[in-house]
Amino acid sequence: MNRFLTAAVTCLLALAVTATAQNPSSTSSTSSPSKSATKKRGPVFRATKGQIKEAQATLRERNFYTGEQTGKLDDATRSGLKEYQKAEGLKITGTLNRITLEKMNIGLTDRQRTM
Repeated sequence: MNRFLTAAVTCLLALAVTATAQNPSSTSSTSSPSKSATKKRGPVFRATKGQIKEAQATLRERNFYTGEQTGKLDDATRSGLKEYQKAEGLKITGTLNRITLEKMNIGLTDRQRTM
């Protein structure tokens, strides 16, 4: 009986050590270099639905977009944005980033101003 208990405790201890060693969230002094080397990304700049609608209206006025003002950044809107950005000498991203919104004279939210 004593040997059985010793063997059972030894097996449980071995399993616990193995599980801890394989757990990536466990705190150990030897963290992987890929985690410490990766840079944490800051907040992502996102245009609001209203800003997208205003941008779509501007793109329509400039004949870069023929769709409706849906407030969604769909493929047609992205294509129009790329043409607008190219025409204005901006970095061609196809997104409504801060520089593109400012060039279109579309107001930024308080949160976007702090980014």
